[in-house]
Amino acid sequence: MKLCIALDLPKMSENLSLIDSLQDFDDIWYKVGFRSYIRDGKNFLDKIKQINQNNKIFLDLKLYDIPNTMADASQEIANMGIDMFNVHASAGSEAMSGVMDRLSNISNRPIVLAVTALTSFDNKIFKSIYHDDIATKADFFAVEAYKSGLDGVVSSAYESLSIKEKTSDKFITLTPGIRPTGSDAGDQKRVMTPSMAKEQKVDYIVVGRPIYQSSNPQEVVSKILEVC
Repeated sequence: MKLCIALDLPKMSENLSLIDSLQDFDDIWYKVGFRSYIRDGKNFLDKIKQINQNNKIFLDLKLYDIPNTMADASQEIANMGIDMFNVHASAGSEAMSGVMDRLSNISNRPIVLAVTALTSFDNKIFKSIYHDDIATKADFFAVEAYKSGLDGVVSSAYESLSIKEKTSDKFITLTPGIRPTGSDAGDQKRVMTPSMAKEQKVDYIVVGRPIYQSSNPQEVVSKILEVC
């Protein structure tokens, strides 16, 4: 299980300082989401790599558009040297297959994941939108992504085991909503501790506020990595 740290601080300089402070740790991924990417753009991605070329970047933009636009955007992302990015599974199998077809001739293409159900949803809210339970629909989206040739999905840790049973043990599950014991759940509804996520065979856990809001991020990361 690998740790992916969400870079959601108010300033690019603060995010870069956090990354710089964690360079003693090996094999950490960094998640760049809407806030940071819209504000700081490709320049921010370049600076992450400048700190250490081995730093891995997950660009969390959740592409959702018509198939050709998603394929075009995916190609541009791959050209930036991103290590992993995601699309919305609800864009459909045609769009997901189109993304993978477009990337098929790119050497060292990024890992591509599909978002199933946001971890900010509880079942009541999710059902009001998708007219089905989270567990059922997450499995459905995961199978569609698997058939479309994607590498894995973004889901809550609660769906990880079921998704792997219905696809493959090698099909990646990346899970937000991970909170070390004693941490505030914040705006996440379906949360687990790192040790619980590991029991669910999660491949990547995303942790943000418990790390970057801590007075000692290195200590928090160290404790999480002990579980990973």
